[in-house]
Amino acid sequence: MGILGDNVKDMYNKAKTFKVLRGVDESLDLMLKSLRIIDLDRSEISVSESLHCFCAEQALSNHDSPPYNRSAVDGYAVISDDILSSSTTNPTTLEVIQEISAESSREIIKPLSNGEASIVYTGSPLPKNSDSVVMVEDTKVEGSSVIVYKPVSPWQNISRKGEDFEKGSVVVEKGILIRPWHLAALLSAGKVKVKVFRRLRVGVLSTGSELKGSLSPSDDGVIDTTKPLILSLIREEFCDPVDLGTAPDNVGIIESKIRQALSKVDLIITTGGTSVGATDLVREAITRLDNSTVLFHGVRMRPGRPTGLAAVQGKAIFMLSGYPVAAFTGFEVFVKSAIHLIRGSKSLPSPMIGAYLSRRLAKPVGVKAFVRVNVKKGSDGKHYVEPLRLTGSGLLSTLTRGNGLLIMEEGLEGYDEGENVDVMLFQPIG
Repeated sequence: MGILGDNVKDMYNKAKTFKVLRGVDESLDLMLKSLRIIDLDRSEISVSESLHCFCAEQALSNHDSPPYNRSAVDGYAVISDDILSSSTTNPTTLEVIQEISAESSREIIKPLSNGEASIVYTGSPLPKNSDSVVMVEDTKVEGSSVIVYKPVSPWQNISRKGEDFEKGSVVVEKGILIRPWHLAALLSAGKVKVKVFRRLRVGVLSTGSELKGSLSPSDDGVIDTTKPLILSLIREEFCDPVDLGTAPDNVGIIESKIRQALSKVDLIITTGGTSVGATDLVREAITRLDNSTVLFHGVRMRPGRPTGLAAVQGKAIFMLSGYPVAAFTGFEVFVKSAIHLIRGSKSLPSPMIGAYLSRRLAKPVGVKAFVRVNVKKGSDGKHYVEPLRLTGSGLLSTLTRGNGLLIMEEGLEGYDEGENVDVMLFQPIG
């Protein structure tokens, strides 16, 4: 028997797959070129129930909004030419012929003639011939007349017909996540129902014989915190997470669980078993499946070096680290983009802030680093960023104590103390 046992030899053989690591941008480019949009089922639902659904159509306005010219303030509808020369020393007197409320029927509203005005309120339809509204604070009532002390330009203080949405114009684009303002806009545009996509089903399989759901002080093993983290991140992407269970360190069982899941979900994420140890069996299990291709395995990033992506029977399988922070980074960098590509949706922008580094920060050239940091506001009103010294990819405290990620590109060696950097926030600034 040789000096190296079979398990150790196997580990060295697997390590060869990491000798040529892809860059993050190269891996992302390969992913985006390889994945395709899924033709998701659509359903038509009530607009009032559409919050956080993805619009499956170009939702067009059923009518002009506003449906008619209406006042944007409380005051008097007038013909602007009548008060062109009005001032405090040269006021204009107009005869008030009617009072119009927001609910007034337009059929009974009298048209204006020169020298006349109508009392209006915010939202009131305007009488014919009027082209502006003078604000009530620029007037004075005198009997059945109103004295105007200030001129207005044509269409001043008026919300014009179709100003918000013209009939047939796009209210919500296809692929947009319906937020509260989209919902309100759809209702304003006369939409009662809207077509939306069904949610993506994303399965998560944990691997590792040591993993437990919970532990008592006397138990052996490791609490699986990574899968609950990933399941929760999936929910935050408005997908339906599917718990595929936990597979022990057995390549046959891992293969079987992935095969069974392929018909149930749109996308699979595995956690653990993707590095170069003797029990890292996910890649091998995937390659046993029919029509499988490993697109990349091993990325020049910190944390998350063992991240990988495979295509199996037309579906994407992401191999993420078993360490929670590394898995979080792999999800943020790759899986989120894949979800939007597969769904044909638009991603929400991440909040960014500029801040000054509190100390020097270095990294190897050629590696893209995602550094957990804490951004705070100093007494001078400026924002400062403190890189967290606990950098292990299994330390969840770097996410709970931190509030942002500082992304350091591959070509950088580091940043100097006091340098201004951009930070992506994932929690509020304390």
